[in-house]
Amino acid sequence: MLKFVTITLMSQENTTETSNGTGQQPNIPEVFLKPYDPQNHEEAIYKLWEESGYFNPDNLPGERNEPFSIVMPPPNANGSLHAGHALFVTVQDIMMRFERMRGKKAVWFPGADHAGFETQVVYEKKLEKEGRSRFQMTREELYAEILDFTLSNKSFMEGQIRSLGASCDWSRQLFTLDDKVVKIVYNTFKQLETDELLYRGARSSNWCPKHQTSFSNLEVEHEERTEPFYYFKYGPFVIGTARPETKFGDKYVVMHPDDERYKEYKHGQQIELEWINGPITATVIKDEAGDPEMGTGVMTITPWHSGIDFEIAKRHNLQYEQIIDWRGKLLPIAEEFAGMDIREARKKIVEKLEAKGLVDHIDEKYQHSVPCCYKCGREIEPQIKEQWFVTMKPLAQNALEALDAKKFSFVTERDERVFRHWLSNIDDWPIARQIAWGIPIPAKVCDDCGHGMVDIENNITTCTKCGGTVHQDPDTFDTWFSSGQWPLCVTDFGGESEDFKNYYPTSFMETGKDIVFFWVARMIMLGLYRTGEVPFKKIYLHGMVRDKHGKKMSKSKGNVIAPSEIQEKYGTDALRMGLMVNNAPGTDMNLDPDKVNAYKKFANKLWNITRFVLDSTTDYTPGVEHTPEDVAFENEYLHPMVAEINEHMEKDRFDLAAEKIYHFVWDHFASQVIEESKPLLAAGGASRASRQRMLHHYLVTSLKLLHPFMPFVTETIWQELPTEMKDADMLMVAHWPSK
Repeated sequence: MLKFVTITLMSQENTTETSNGTGQQPNIPEVFLKPYDPQNHEEAIYKLWEESGYFNPDNLPGERNEPFSIVMPPPNANGSLHAGHALFVTVQDIMMRFERMRGKKAVWFPGADHAGFETQVVYEKKLEKEGRSRFQMTREELYAEILDFTLSNKSFMEGQIRSLGASCDWSRQLFTLDDKVVKIVYNTFKQLETDELLYRGARSSNWCPKHQTSFSNLEVEHEERTEPFYYFKYGPFVIGTARPETKFGDKYVVMHPDDERYKEYKHGQQIELEWINGPITATVIKDEAGDPEMGTGVMTITPWHSGIDFEIAKRHNLQYEQIIDWRGKLLPIAEEFAGMDIREARKKIVEKLEAKGLVDHIDEKYQHSVPCCYKCGREIEPQIKEQWFVTMKPLAQNALEALDAKKFSFVTERDERVFRHWLSNIDDWPIARQIAWGIPIPAKVCDDCGHGMVDIENNITTCTKCGGTVHQDPDTFDTWFSSGQWPLCVTDFGGESEDFKNYYPTSFMETGKDIVFFWVARMIMLGLYRTGEVPFKKIYLHGMVRDKHGKKMSKSKGNVIAPSEIQEKYGTDALRMGLMVNNAPGTDMNLDPDKVNAYKKFANKLWNITRFVLDSTTDYTPGVEHTPEDVAFENEYLHPMVAEINEHMEKDRFDLAAEKIYHFVWDHFASQVIEESKPLLAAGGASRASRQRMLHHYLVTSLKLLHPFMPFVTETIWQELPTEMKDADMLMVAHWPSK
């Protein structure tokens, strides 16, 4: 509590004693007679902001020629916001409020993501709880139910974003299933075909047997496991594998052409040998993919169920056959094991090989990385899948050249290095997903020859290659393909849009570092591809929000911190400060409710400071001159502080700026300035008038500097200040301090 409010020192309850202890009724707005309660003000303040129209840059006061624009990473419209959402809203709103107060024509484009696979998984869990399954529904029925579910969540989620203080332009709100989004996505798809950067082909894909869809490499998580590694006798060779269940179709044995141990064997040589279900003929393949340092230097390949093996098979035009079906069960080629789940069959297959004397030895402590579905944890099963791919290397090269030309930059050098490495080693992108929910791929597929045809106008009725009958491609786009065009969509690329002319490229991209490859890189590549310009000029990546012990939040651990719960208990401003202070760009942060509580107390400290200033300046006459002492005081303390905060803000170190203004208000303004002001105020005359003027300046400057970080309490106070103290009707459009 503040020392200068005698009664408040002892209690937060309402009091009739003045801040200077006169015992008289204070001559200040009644609202300051009680402690600051966020619940009493936040909703009304946000309504005031919206009604002002200032979220829309077209309504901002004064002449504003310099644009500033950011796009909101559209949250998945499938549930409540989590702590990561609260962080990105906070950081982006800080940017917006700062640039808006600096006189820029600032716009923040909001939106929501249908989130394709992510949302379908959420809805499938809902169906499971209801005793239903998507496999019992038509695609149309499933789509309709998920649409209703998503739109309901979207509305709820938008309310949560508002509650966090987001000063985005809701009149420009966009959903990733809106018609203009679909149109842009379809046109990009067609353009990729025209430029021969799109193809439909059979390639090894990451397949989830549970969810029945393929993934890009980015969506595969790798789990470190210790499992048996089996060495089997394969004719004159010994081969090693962790997956005996894939070996039924193995009929090629691969070795490096320079491996001296096997120089007697010639490429294409055939060898008769005994295998799992009887005798087979194996063919020797000499290929540089064979690793002499790995095991015995010899391996058999299963092209259908291994990406590496598939590439070897392609190089040598080898045959391949599916061993495991789409649900993770063995096919008839496995004979007695057909229909078994691969995990169940593995032990039985090894037992059969042991009985046949074909087990050389087993390493029981083999450590390796197992690819798993990032949602369900089920092992990924590589499957050859006919689907659409984007050729990425030319797009990646364009992005690297733009980075070299400094057309965009990262806030941290570390992020740039990681980004460069990934682009330099990029794979083609499978953009199709085998799910019902999402933007349908506008293409036809021939029933006879399998040829794929882009058909955004839906007018192809026969195959353009063989004349055969065609059917609609049942797949949907990877949600990252549509959201990867988000800056194009929100600015309405492709027409005569004023937003595109004024705000593309956008000024900033702020998002989590965990989706830099999923989203940021793809936005850059697709934005450059469609427009020749990067979609944004600077990239700020924030880290993960963890619990107070530094642990990753998860429902299973019971350590999830819901933003709404913190807001209700401590207020939104306190949450925002708790998320920003000591949170450097790109680093993970720990969210401690005790830390947030400290900023709730800080909000009330600011409230009581305002009470003191207003109660001490009721007789203030504007225009009085500062005493030399007060001028020197401001030059020594206030002006350097403003300069330092401006430097932090310019360098995107919002964490340092937040910490600086916090300590300035708490340690300097409240503890030093106010205490030293009491005798000067009591003295009367020029000293009193000058100090009143300085207190006004300190308070107004503090409110302005704090506003991007704590918008609710600062705007609430601003609305209660005398007119002569303000340079704008609302703090959100007041002039940012330069000194």
